[in-house]
Amino acid sequence: MAKGPNQKLKLLYLMKIFMEETDDAHGLTMPELIGKLNAYGVNADRKTLYQDMEELRTFGLDIIGEQEGRKWYYYRGAREFELPELKLLVDSVQSAKFMTDKKSSELIHKIESLASRYEAKKLQRQVFITGRVKTMNESIYYNVDRLHEAIGTDSQIRFKYYQWNVNKEMELRRDGEWYQTSPWSLMWDDENYYLIAYNSEDGTIRHYRVDKMLDISTVDERREGKEAFRKFDLPHYTRSLFGMFGGEEKKVTIEAANELVGVMIDRFGKDIIIAPVDEGHFKITVSVAVSDQFLGWIVALGEGVRITAPEDVVEQMRQAAKRLTEQYGAD
Repeated sequence: MAKGPNQKLKLLYLMKIFMEETDDAHGLTMPELIGKLNAYGVNADRKTLYQDMEELRTFGLDIIGEQEGRKWYYYRGAREFELPELKLLVDSVQSAKFMTDKKSSELIHKIESLASRYEAKKLQRQVFITGRVKTMNESIYYNVDRLHEAIGTDSQIRFKYYQWNVNKEMELRRDGEWYQTSPWSLMWDDENYYLIAYNSEDGTIRHYRVDKMLDISTVDERREGKEAFRKFDLPHYTRSLFGMFGGEEKKVTIEAANELVGVMIDRFGKDIIIAPVDEGHFKITVSVAVSDQFLGWIVALGEGVRITAPEDVVEQMRQAAKRLTEQYGAD
């Protein structure tokens, strides 16, 4: 048999065909395999293809042959990622606010390459969901890379931080002055990406929205705050914040109707101590950063929940209720 112009690439093209053209529901017959190889400039026959498939199995590809009627069909079985797992990845990328629409589309396209072309179509349908508010900072990928580099080299960073004004324009905070801080960790919360860093000026741990950081660069100074982060509890930190808004952290007692116990566990975790108040109510005491967002969360839960301690937080809630009454009350 004459050799094709790409004969030396035979096994690679055969692997490509199995990865892209087959799955559990779509197999190829021997003549179809030969035809697809011919399209790549590779000549093949049945005898050598059986040997080639065996070599791919030895390499680690799950090549399966099944008979249907008089024909045998060959396809790739097990993959590194199953379709439900790829759907989870696609949903995560699509919903992540810290990525632009363009970057989301690029990454989803790469995820699709992990499936056959038939399963990739199912992923594309999975992507077609209602629009979500996405970041407009196209440099997010590079920001994350620079932050990982700074953390890996134990270096401080400097950057500029922006906010939006009423004209929908980017406006630098601190009048464009540089922020300098020690980066220690990255976290994903409420579909946004945050940098957790140590601020040397006041010895506090702060967080910054990565998509709102501009002109990030490393500084030739070693990171500070190692001892503070050795004691830092990231899960506790995220549970105590509401919408990543800071506030003074306090032990707050919340009394709620029994049907809201799931809401409290979802918010604060299963380790909370639940104490009965009466047949229809329970109470918990949790550490939270007391902010307007936390008080708003309590209000949104309705009549079935209220703060009972400490008194200064109860008073904050009274003042918030008074403000709302004045803000929305009749003239």
